[in-house]
Amino acid sequence: MFIVITFLLFTALVAVIAAVKTREENLDTQDGYFLAGRSLTGPVIAGSLMLTNLSTEQLVGQAGQTYATNMGPMAWESTSCIALILLAFVFVPRYLKMGLTTIPEFLEQRYDSGLRKLITLLLLLGYLLTYLPTVLYSGALVFNQIFNISGLLQVSELQGVTVTATAIGIVGAIYAIFGGLKAVAVSDTVNGIGLIVGGIALPVITVCAFGHGSFVDGIHNFINLIPAEKFNAINPANAQAPMIPWPVLFTGMVVNNLFYWATNQTIIQRALGAKNLAEAQKGAIYAAALKIITPLFIAICGLLVFYMAHNGLLSGDQVAALEKTSDLAYPTLIITMMPKPLLGFFAAVLFGAILSSFNSALNSCITLYTLDLHRPLFNPDASDKHLVRIGKRFGIVLAIISICIAPAVSLAPSGLYDFLQSCFGFFNVPILATVIIGMFTKYTPPIAPKAGLVLHVVLYSLTKTPLFPIHCHYLYVLFFLFVFQIAFQLIMGKVRPTAQPYVMKDAQVVDMAPWKHGKKAAIICIVLMLALYTLFSPIGLAG
Repeated sequence: MFIVITFLLFTALVAVIAAVKTREENLDTQDGYFLAGRSLTGPVIAGSLMLTNLSTEQLVGQAGQTYATNMGPMAWESTSCIALILLAFVFVPRYLKMGLTTIPEFLEQRYDSGLRKLITLLLLLGYLLTYLPTVLYSGALVFNQIFNISGLLQVSELQGVTVTATAIGIVGAIYAIFGGLKAVAVSDTVNGIGLIVGGIALPVITVCAFGHGSFVDGIHNFINLIPAEKFNAINPANAQAPMIPWPVLFTGMVVNNLFYWATNQTIIQRALGAKNLAEAQKGAIYAAALKIITPLFIAICGLLVFYMAHNGLLSGDQVAALEKTSDLAYPTLIITMMPKPLLGFFAAVLFGAILSSFNSALNSCITLYTLDLHRPLFNPDASDKHLVRIGKRFGIVLAIISICIAPAVSLAPSGLYDFLQSCFGFFNVPILATVIIGMFTKYTPPIAPKAGLVLHVVLYSLTKTPLFPIHCHYLYVLFFLFVFQIAFQLIMGKVRPTAQPYVMKDAQVVDMAPWKHGKKAAIICIVLMLALYTLFSPIGLAG
């Protein structure tokens, strides 16, 4: 009962803070509802970026991958540092200069309205069919373990997860639909502090338990009582998913991360809501620094559970369940090692992380639909108030569909996180390539990205069938398709150039003075990332 009370109290506290901070916001205007009135500061942007990204699909998926393989999955977190630095210095200055609200809006300015609608539809389908259901399912998996929902309701685990996913979806939809981006960003910041504190506390408490109260003894036992290769983050070049081959860190992982952090509407919408360029850059670089820390309380949890499973600290049923699906590693660690007085607080923080990813994606889907599909197709002269009302209705429909699809994620064959990233491959490469080509060329015609998109979907689909003669990690496939996409669009620009060159317009929406300490902070982040990889390598702990 105490767990439930502390969970409800912290959850209510976050809701109250978000309500107080947004009570004077004008949510009837386009900028007010979709971009938080362009008022976000660096720390708020960083907190919202982290919580939008960091949710149970990461905690559950990456810990599960690490349990099954080694420290390789930390690449999803640590190498994001590079993409965030590029966001700060390459992409955000151009986005803010143009005064953008969405990425498809840029594509219309650069190419034509047809491409804007096509990319919007593709993004919405991607969110609807993969990302939103995965967030709900992973969150429900954790909460079903913590609160034993299926046991209390006397139903199967899948039915318990379905009920929990429904509850999470309803609460998340309320935040996103009725609070706008400002409510999402404020709640993200509060929950972000809680998640970092609770997330770090969990492995620290676990290691202390390994050392019978001594953290130093626990570290010694942990390092010496599991195989050294489990600490290795540098895998062979021919490793297969869910392992991460080392060459993809410089190829497909860069492409994947750059799409996610620099062109993904859910992410860049926080930066677009910045009060000026300096605050946007601060937010991106603060987030880059935090991404270097996160492997120490996400991926490492998979190794902690591996230690427990092989040193008699888990029951036979728990070990058997982990052998069936490694995605249970993180929930198992929580319910086994988190002290009961803290379990309610940590459950509330996790709930906030789940809500953050879900309601952030939902808010971005609402933005994409209303501004990039509904207004140009159905009501070009719609007022801001009307668009906000339409967006709320669309959000309700989207939330219901996502809730219905969520249970099907349990059928993913290669683990939850690998499934999600693999699905992104259907649309991330052509969108990233199109944005880059659009920014840095002047004569590429609209037909180039449209034809390139169709070619990519066909080629990527073929790599997923038995007909494809080469079997390699899908991140290699994404890199080669990215190179092909860039080359294809450049050639089209030479063969069928536009009559007039593209000139990027200056909307003069915010102050464009850069952050004066930005480059120094970026260099520090890169050095820390290299140090982390040295630690988890054959010349570090793996040796």
